[in-house]
Amino acid sequence: MNPVSSPAIAANETVTRSTLAQRAADALEAICPETTRTLRSLVGFDGFVDSIIHVVDQRHSMQHDDYKRIRTIPEFAARCGAAANRSANIELVVTDTRYGGNGPLLSSALGSLGSPVVYVGAVATEDDWTKVDPIYQPFVDKCEKVVPLCPPGRTDALEFDDGKIMLGKPESVQLATWDRIKEVVGLEQLIAMIDEVKLISVVNWTLVGGVEGIWDGLCADVFPKLSKANSRRIFIDLSDPAKRTDEDIVRAMGKIQQLQRHMPVTLGLNLAESGRVARVIGVEAYDDEHNRTLAGMVPEAAELIRAKLGLDCVVIHQHTGAGGANAAGESHWFTGPYTRKPRISTGAGDHFGGGFSFAQMAGLGLGESLAAACGVAGAYVRDAASPTRKRLIEFLRDLPVPEVH
Repeated sequence: MNPVSSPAIAANETVTRSTLAQRAADALEAICPETTRTLRSLVGFDGFVDSIIHVVDQRHSMQHDDYKRIRTIPEFAARCGAAANRSANIELVVTDTRYGGNGPLLSSALGSLGSPVVYVGAVATEDDWTKVDPIYQPFVDKCEKVVPLCPPGRTDALEFDDGKIMLGKPESVQLATWDRIKEVVGLEQLIAMIDEVKLISVVNWTLVGGVEGIWDGLCADVFPKLSKANSRRIFIDLSDPAKRTDEDIVRAMGKIQQLQRHMPVTLGLNLAESGRVARVIGVEAYDDEHNRTLAGMVPEAAELIRAKLGLDCVVIHQHTGAGGANAAGESHWFTGPYTRKPRISTGAGDHFGGGFSFAQMAGLGLGESLAAACGVAGAYVRDAASPTRKRLIEFLRDLPVPEVH
């Protein structure tokens, strides 16, 4: 059942950015409270505490905030490169410490939009794994239920105007495993919980070694026991697999194909991830000359990857917009509301995934779902907070013109 119907858009139909944004806003506005309560989701299984950091270029005085930032990643790289065979003292200023992790940030987007979220993951205190770390309290307030498995990892997020560098310490999240989930939640209770949701999202395969076992456990022990009355989907985000081997990625893609045999899978990728996945699975989605091409190549690449893997939907996002393709034959690009000076960039991709997943649950078409997802991410980086559905609708109604980057 699709709670909200939106006009179907053929792959070859030209639809303006403004039209897609307005259609998405109309569809989101039409969702009634009773319907919202049915858009339930279960998300897991990571968790991090993020230190949001500026890198100092030059100090004006020793007061905490009296400095000039290094504003771009190439400038930072040049500073590091100049230290080769010498040394360097680079000052980091922590501007904020907040809860993070792909799962909690994606869930924050879902919860703020109105989805009742059950979160299971690495969000426990160090001393008592049955209690949620107090830094996650704003997140807990957005969720219907939060189940801690183990303590969170830690991330130093170096933020620049043109992107971010995430320095992760993921040792503790390796304790988030299928056996641990069964121990804490219980298999029968987990089946009951998933039987009530429309979305299951398993994220951060790259850093959480237990994810593949969780996928296997869901396929073997949970999905065959679910009722057929409730339609469900799965959203997968790998989370920057640059450090993983080609063999790892091939194995992960095989397991994601197994998930697709049970229910429709959406695979969310950023541009770099899509190029890596395409190369590893043997499709010519990009070439070196056009790897940065936006509107033309991205939907085509999404369709090539989707078709090769036999998935229901693939979406590819980056800071300037997003494209996707699905098994229904839809293929779209949406130019996002890019801003050169975001208040925060850490978590933008997770908010895109949360916005897209909410829109899919609500029955929006692919084009409108891309618009909604870009709207969620665009509002988030401007506000440094997950947008409510009201804020998202207003943002889409008056969608900012993308700035020149």
